[in-house]
Amino acid sequence: MAETVHSPIVAFASMLSLLALCPPFVILLWFTRMVLLFRLQTFGFLWENGVKGLINIWPRPTAIAWKIIFCYGAFEAALQLLLPGKRVETDQFTRFGIFNPAIVYDHLGAIFSALIFGCFIFCVLLYVKGHVAPSSSDSGSCGNLIIAFYWGMELYPRISKNFDIKIFTNCRFGMMSWAVLAITYCIKQYEINGRVSDSMLVNTILMLVMDIAHDRAGFYICWGCLVWVPSIYTSPGMYLVNHPVPLGTQLAIYILVAGILCIYINYDCDRQRQEFRRTNGKCSVWGKAPSKIVATYKTTASETKTSLLLTSGWWGLARHFHYVPEILSSFFWTVPALFSNFLPYFCVIYLTILLFDRAKRDDQSMGNIGSCTAKKCDTGLFLVVSVVFSVFVSFIMTGTSERLKTTS
Repeated sequence: MAETVHSPIVAFASMLSLLALCPPFVILLWFTRMVLLFRLQTFGFLWENGVKGLINIWPRPTAIAWKIIFCYGAFEAALQLLLPGKRVETDQFTRFGIFNPAIVYDHLGAIFSALIFGCFIFCVLLYVKGHVAPSSSDSGSCGNLIIAFYWGMELYPRISKNFDIKIFTNCRFGMMSWAVLAITYCIKQYEINGRVSDSMLVNTILMLVMDIAHDRAGFYICWGCLVWVPSIYTSPGMYLVNHPVPLGTQLAIYILVAGILCIYINYDCDRQRQEFRRTNGKCSVWGKAPSKIVATYKTTASETKTSLLLTSGWWGLARHFHYVPEILSSFFWTVPALFSNFLPYFCVIYLTILLFDRAKRDDQSMGNIGSCTAKKCDTGLFLVVSVVFSVFVSFIMTGTSERLKTTS
């Protein structure tokens, strides 16, 4: 079993809970957003109707939903195999009326339902493949079916030599669906209102990506990217379709610039770290030779290894500083919805919890790296909390005052 930051019992119970509760949660969130139009009445509905009510509201996968998923998946698979190719820009699909992207929004419930069942079957097939025909030696099971299914059997499962399954599910299908859905929400809002609001434009522009390199291809990462990302991370845009918010030019520019700045800082953090590792520390960071920590740690096989930790540039501010702009980016793509409804901010809260937990996992994986680094991690945690809290509060005050001005 992979090492976790929690006790084995807590970790196992968490896995079972996520396997059982995430699929109905996606449907309940869809029901709240699309049927109840973001009115917080879902718990009352479940209290009155129970499991039977959940079954009744669960949208059935339709032929149109399967067709959309299959065509999109086949298109992304083709791009993965054929790109890069010659660049061509065209608007022929919309010009000849071949496909109206707004239909995706109209069938979201059936699409999410089909993805839930289809991806579960897909994860089962990945589990079987890891047992029967692993793509590399970097595979195996801990001996527990539930844990192996949840975390996955292989790090890089492939079909033949040219098709990386994890890149397809996580990047091509999952992450691209995030961007595609954001665009379809813009188109749907235009179809309903005859215009696209400035809040929707800001939300659509501010996108970012997740990392996938160190997780095996199982339910956790594949189902998460195929179902959780498109259904949860696009919540603010889904809200804005039927609740357009007029931000005004000044506030829209503030949010857009702040969001783009966070995305750039997040990119620059990764660039500094990659350059530092590529040159083995022989590079310049912010115009100076970088400082570093030579960390010593032990692997699960009791081997002693060393690793260089960058402590200059952004990484001199905190060990996990790159999570600060990532959390703030999610806040800035959500804040165009302002504060009349809590649900658009679920993604921000979820991502904050996820990244703090990931930071804890990262620290644990480094093992015993010395008191100096431990002190640095403590400073980093304080910095993350203080910076995120300060920015959240300042924008809440700014957005609220701006909204009061427009409504008064």
